[in-house]
Amino acid sequence: MLDLNRTESDEEKMNLDHHHANYDLDEKSNLRYGDWVTFKSHSSKKVRISRPESSRAENSSREPQDADYPSLNYQVESLILARFPRWEYWKLCLVNKRCSMLLKSGEIFEIRKEIGFKEPSVFMLASGETNWWAFDREFKSRRKLPDLPSDECFPFSDKESLCVGAHLLVSGREIDGLVIWRFELATNSWHKGPSMVNPRCLFASATCGTTAFVAGGVGIMPNNEVYDTAERYNPDSRLWDPLPRMKRKRKLCSGCYMDNKFYVIGGRNENGELTCGEFFDEAKNKWELIPDMLKDDPVQDYHSPPLLAVVNNELYSLEASSNQLKVYLKKTNTWKQLGPVPVRADSNRGWGIAFKSLGNELLVIGAASSSVSYSGYIQ
Repeated sequence: MLDLNRTESDEEKMNLDHHHANYDLDEKSNLRYGDWVTFKSHSSKKVRISRPESSRAENSSREPQDADYPSLNYQVESLILARFPRWEYWKLCLVNKRCSMLLKSGEIFEIRKEIGFKEPSVFMLASGETNWWAFDREFKSRRKLPDLPSDECFPFSDKESLCVGAHLLVSGREIDGLVIWRFELATNSWHKGPSMVNPRCLFASATCGTTAFVAGGVGIMPNNEVYDTAERYNPDSRLWDPLPRMKRKRKLCSGCYMDNKFYVIGGRNENGELTCGEFFDEAKNKWELIPDMLKDDPVQDYHSPPLLAVVNNELYSLEASSNQLKVYLKKTNTWKQLGPVPVRADSNRGWGIAFKSLGNELLVIGAASSSVSYSGYIQ
């Protein structure tokens, strides 16, 4: 125990020429080795408290231990790691076993969900490229995803993609038929499957948090009929579950999630173009038809599926024939024009245009009128 009320004669015994004091400090003292203290005497000299020679020699050969440094409890540590950029998560496997398990178990994504932490990202495969890229919301940084280990047929096939939870699903065709490749952010790797109950292409899709929906489309067999089937994907089980059949068979249709319902709009079947839409109500486990939802849209030959996106629970459409942005008025089942967008959706009848929601904004990517690439937000 260090007594700060020593006499001057006591000071002389402490080798003040070196301005150090060698003392053992007990657990109740607020002082630590290396602290400077002022003794109560007329000289008021300051001295530094040093570890006793025996203690220093004893610890000189000891390697630093984890316990030597202040540590965070697991809860605080997990909250900090949950706020890391998602594309850096794969590095957690290299830190220690606990961080690796935090990632592989999916716990880190559950924490993000609980604290309401959102990090919009954009996954993109440019025409002519074989690698997918991940961009941040502002397109200020990007990361190249690992090579997709498909066969030689898949890179040249038409693809459809959707994000759900921490998975990116890419549907396309390999030599043996339609397949789905799954990129998992947790492991920074591609995995094959799971296959849909009814493998399909030209389908509608939508996501809501950790649930994805697909509906309609067509198989790849010659003269294969248009589907009225629908499925739901669960990233936790990595399985597709069948849903009740839609009211109409349709392919080249579009999907969205709005008002807690999965909407499928437009498309065509053996009877021609469809202007109706329908939605799946999970609470009632059934589909409801919406007649004439696209009745005012001009019909074009070989056009893309309707360009639709939902922002703040409002449905927007990009009319491919006129480049006009429109918003859907739910009460009257009509559309209101908002003005033109700075892309040429009409140049290829809507094909090659990305029209997506990104947080509380619309993201439009395509060719501008000057034939140069354009990407921008509509607020």
